[in-house]
Amino acid sequence: MIQDILAKLAAAVDQDWIPWKNVVIGFSVGVFALENWLLWRQYNVYKRTTRPKALAAEVDQKTYDKSQAYGRAKAKFQFWSSLFGLAVKLYIIHYNIWPRIWSLVTPYMVEYAPARFSGEITHSLLFFFLFNIIDTVIELPLSYYHNFVLEEEFGFNKMTLGLWVMDKIKGQALTVALGTPIGAAVLAIIKKTGPSFFYYLWVFTLFVSLVGVTIYPILIVPLFNKLEPLKPGPLKDSVEALAARLKFPLAELHVIDGSKRSSHSNAYFTGLPWKKKIVIYDTLLEQSSDKEVEAVLAHELGHWDMSHTTKLLSISQFHVFYIFALFSAFVNNKSLYNAFGFYKEQPVLIGFMLFNEVFGPSDSIIKLFMNIMTRKFEFEADNFALKLGYKAELAQALIKLQIKNLSSMDADFFYSSYHYSHPILTERLKAIDWKGEKKAEFKNQDSEKPIKAADREL
Repeated sequence: MIQDILAKLAAAVDQDWIPWKNVVIGFSVGVFALENWLLWRQYNVYKRTTRPKALAAEVDQKTYDKSQAYGRAKAKFQFWSSLFGLAVKLYIIHYNIWPRIWSLVTPYMVEYAPARFSGEITHSLLFFFLFNIIDTVIELPLSYYHNFVLEEEFGFNKMTLGLWVMDKIKGQALTVALGTPIGAAVLAIIKKTGPSFFYYLWVFTLFVSLVGVTIYPILIVPLFNKLEPLKPGPLKDSVEALAARLKFPLAELHVIDGSKRSSHSNAYFTGLPWKKKIVIYDTLLEQSSDKEVEAVLAHELGHWDMSHTTKLLSISQFHVFYIFALFSAFVNNKSLYNAFGFYKEQPVLIGFMLFNEVFGPSDSIIKLFMNIMTRKFEFEADNFALKLGYKAELAQALIKLQIKNLSSMDADFFYSSYHYSHPILTERLKAIDWKGEKKAEFKNQDSEKPIKAADREL
């Protein structure tokens, strides 16, 4: 039945009269306008000079002013980077850059590729890697400015230029190393399984996701960061006791050197259902007491206890299946290929890229509903830590993270609904009924620095 519906949809959308380029341009400009209208609303919040009442006793005026300045600086960067991104996209669409890059690969394929590797899959992978390199080079100035100007100005950047360059090189190398087998397998599945390819492709991506969860902390993280076991002591003992109390399958407890890149802090857990690893940022250890770190981890364990990760994984897998099924109605859409300059060939990879351009804006709606759900999960995880007896410690940890990370002290309702996967601090303190019974004894040293210019993850 699904395939019958998709077949009818395929016939309905493969029409020469549909102005696909104009559709994509219209959607792109529309999303840009919406997101920057929301950004403008949030920018006006960043211009406020009065601290929210809920934080007046916890956050000093200098820290609040610096947080607001940081927010304004990020908002300006977000606007200019999104404008630049829109301009690049419109240039690519208007001048048919994708078929031009595809054609650049063709001579290499004819002259150098062995006969058995001269097909569409190899051509598509070379196109993808070349386009990815070009895209990375185009974005280098923005990445440099973000790290070495914006983040540097507010005391967050800890990267050297050499480390930044090495991260880019390692990222490209990983793209090739992982993208080659995965990309080849995806294209082969689509080619060999016919109209019902989306069933097989969904199973394959689920398998890749599970493998990724396994190898990420073992093979990927060590390429960029150093992981060390948490040193024996009261914190290690209390965390292991908490994990045992909750029957959390803790296999490893590590500290990651996040400070080599940024002074932002966080903690997370990863791994398979029967073998978990807790990772704590060294910056979190530096700025928090042992009990506050425990409270942060109690929050994270709340996500595990209430199966939030599993629920989100299930939703994301349903979304992936829906995308693949819908793509099957466009994979052979000649009118779509022709509109973007592909008259002789209809490469599957190109088809998927074009499909994403057409239906990408629908992700904005999905993003909104996902944020509503994840904010609900964050409140539940906070309440979980509260029931374990970490009320004061959790509140103090949240306030310290807010101060140290210069996170938004307040937010426009529409902006936060669309962008924030976590509630803002005032909402979380209200939810745990924090009245400031025990103020956080923490001073943000950076708040004493002069202000030069105008995700959260816990």
